[in-house]
This record gives sequence, C-alpha cells and structure tokens, in this order.
Amino acid sequence: MTAGKRVLVTGGAGFVGATLVRQLVEAGHSVRVLDNYSTGDPAHLAGVPAELIEGDIRDEAALDAAVAGMEAVMHLAAAGSVIKSIEDPVSNFEANVLGTFRVLDAARRAGVERTVLASTGGALIGNATPPVDETSLPKPISPYGASKLAGEGYAYAFSQCYGLRAIALRFANVYGPWSERKQGAMNMFFKAIHGGEPIVIYGDGTSSRDYIHVDDIAAALRLALEGDVPGGTVLHIASGVETTVQELADLCRGAAGVGRCSDTRRPSAARTESAAPGSGTPSRSSRRPGPSSRASA
Repeated sequence: MTAGKRVLVTGGAGFVGATLVRQLVEAGHSVRVLDNYSTGDPAHLAGVPAELIEGDIRDEAALDAAVAGMEAVMHLAAAGSVIKSIEDPVSNFEANVLGTFRVLDAARRAGVERTVLASTGGALIGNATPPVDETSLPKPISPYGASKLAGEGYAYAFSQCYGLRAIALRFANVYGPWSERKQGAMNMFFKAIHGGEPIVIYGDGTSSRDYIHVDDIAAALRLALEGDVPGGTVLHIASGVETTVQELADLCRGAAGVGRCSDTRRPSAARTESAAPGSGTPSRSSRRPGPSSRASA
C-alpha cells in the first residue's frame, strides 16, 4: 500500500473534488483543500476529515500558505464553462492560465514532488478529427480550451526545467454526485424530467459524447498521484464508449423511472468544443478505469 502523502486539492469542494477528497482520505492521505467556493460548497465535504481553507489560487499569499508542508498538489480549481469563457475571456485567462501558473510556481518554490492537473479532452482538442487521443494535434476553438492547453504547456515546461513531476489528465464528460451546478446535457435532461417538461435535443440526436462517472475520474487522479508516472505526461481519461444524445436522453429517463416520451427538437446550436463529436481514446493510460456501467447521475 502506498504511504499516505500530505496532499493539497485546489477546488476540492467542487464536483470532482468532493469525490476525490473522499477517495484520498480513504486511501490514507492527509488532505488540505483550497477553494474560493465560487462553484464549490463546503457542505460537499461535510463529515470528511480534511482541512478546508477558503482562498483563491490567484492570491499568491493564500496559495503559498496552502502549499506549505504539502508533498503533492491536485489542481482542480478552474473556470470550467466554455460559454462563459467566450463571454469573458479575461476572467477565464486569469483563473485558468494565471491561476495554473501560480499553482505550479508555488509547488516549485515549496519543493512539492508532484502536481496533477485537471485538463479537458473535447475543449482542448477542438477541431481535431475524432476519435482523438493524446497524439491528436490540439486545435481549441474557445478561450476555455486554449486556457487548458496553456496549462498543459506550463506543466510540461515546469517538469523539464525544474524537475516538478507535473501530470495532466484530460477528462471526458464527467457525471455523478455534487454536480448540481454543471450545465451539461445530462443535468439539463434530469432537470426537465423532474420538472415534467420535455427534453430538448438540439439536432437529430445522433451526435455522440464520451461520458465517465466521477468515481472513475477520481480513481484516475489518485493513480496519477500514487503511480510511477513521469513528469510531463498527458493522459485522456475516458470510457472509450460513445453515447449519442438520444441514447443519453433515454438512459436519463430510465434512471428516473420515466417512460419514453416525445422530445423537443431544435436546430443545432453553433458548435463549441463542449459539443465536440466522437469519444476520447485513452490509449496511453495502461491502468485507466474501464467504461462505467452506472446509470444514475
């Protein structure tokens, strides 16, 4: 069993963080959380024996204090909306590029051995021809995708220049508990079902995505923390299974115990990377979680 580490989780009170922190604590790690609660909530970690610090990754002093004494950093804090990044690219840059740089630099100055970054698959890859993997040439078409690519670039540079073992994991479309603030298709479908409204599907319902449960994402993050993974590594974390929008709508209805009914069809909206077709192919990840069979979100 891997000896427990002192681990800082930025954004640890958010959607993925709430599950990751629980898994780290259960695995014997000592966890400190830094979160500004802009999208996270301390209630997500109620009863979990982790230290919670309210602070922002763009605040250098708060970040230095949070990193002090840590052996590893799991960097999840981010501005995660493609649409909001288009509306306000400056705020997205400050959170995702400047924020990630400051996390890496704080880790470097504190002598942290390892930093694991949350990145993205579809948004970063953008206009690349699907299916995609780690060898695909990134072509982001939104500020959000570009910001995540910049973060990966800095992570690689810090691994080469300073010996910081920085690893980036590109998430597919994540679902699961504590995701109530997400604005993705699955959440919108469940909101419509619970509200007794028809599910709105843009296009003909045949476009596909790769969906992965947050438990599997957290397990992958933990493997990147505990495993012998070289600095500068980038891995896609995905199920490898394509699910069409229509299949997703039917799965959501089934999970909610609602029979098949008519959907509302609308013309396809202008494409952003969050709606990139195809499924991620996590070809380099030899110990990745397999496709999830969970039907609930």
